[in-house]
Order: sequence, then structure tokens, then C-alpha cells
Amino acid sequence: MSTLEPVAGSWRVTLDRGSGATAVEDFAEFVRQALPGLLRYGHMLTGNPHDAADLVQTVLEKLGSRWSSIVRKTGDPVAYARKAMANTNISRWRRTRRESLIADLPDRPAAAEPDPFDNEPLWEALRGLPPRQRAVMVMRYYDDLSEADIAAALGISRGTVKSQTSKAMANLRARLGTSIGGA
Repeated sequence: MSTLEPVAGSWRVTLDRGSGATAVEDFAEFVRQALPGLLRYGHMLTGNPHDAADLVQTVLEKLGSRWSSIVRKTGDPVAYARKAMANTNISRWRRTRRESLIADLPDRPAAAEPDPFDNEPLWEALRGLPPRQRAVMVMRYYDDLSEADIAAALGISRGTVKSQTSKAMANLRARLGTSIGGA
């Protein structure tokens, strides 16, 4: 069986091979322990819980097929999963950025549960950011990662992290300044 332990702002998976646990059991335990945090992280990246669940599922499918290698090579599968989530979210956004047309309109609109963050000014402002800026902001201020860690996770330079953070902050200030009374 494996255990997930906090280590200096990150997570470490400890595998107990003496109990006869398989890689499948280790991965299942990892998912049980890390899923709530990955869903919250995905929500911050995508802007809504439904896309977050899809993103987490896509990434966990990829991780599950390579679990033994990931644990052996990275030592921090949660960080690896978060990096994969950020990259997958950006790739998905690039692929679906074009408008997709449908042939027939539905008879009636589907009833969706209201998102509790729909009317929150900060969430609305975060949703309005481009995916890379949103990923940098989430990793910097939600995950509390350094510029070097973010650059390594996203495969960009530290200068790009700084510029994306600066642009995102300016964008958020502009959006939130008007909704908070110009403060």
C-alpha cells in the first residue's frame, strides 16, 4: 500500500512493497488520497467543476498507464499530476478555441446546477484570463510555487513566468478594480 505525505509544500508517495501491493493498488490509493486536491486545482485551472472533473479524469488515465515509471522517476506524483493538468488544460484550450457549430438546436435547454462561484468577482476575473496566465496564477498563488518551479512545470522560461504573472495581475486589477469600487 502507498501513503501520501506532505513534504515541504509538496507531497511524497511512500510505497510499502512488503505488503505485496501492486502498482494498481498503489495508484488506486494515490487517487483516493489526491483526488480532492486535484479536483480543486482543476477547478481553478478550468474555471468550472465539470471541466475540472474531465481534466482530472484525462490526466489520471494517462498517469495510471505509466504509474510505476512516474513514481520511480519523479518521487512526487502530485506535482507531476499538476504539471500534466496545466499542460493538458492549455492543449485542450488550444484545440477547442475554434467555435464548433451544431446542426440542430436542442428542444429545451438542459438544466444545470448553478456553480457557487458564478457570481464571485475573483472567479469571474480568473475565468477571463488566458489559459497560460491562469495556470501561472494558480501555480504561483494557489500552489505557492516559485518562479523556477512554475517555469519547469510548464516548460517555459522564468522570464515568461514573470511576464505572464505581471500581465495577469494587471488584467485582474483592471477587472476587479471596477467591481470593488476602484480600489
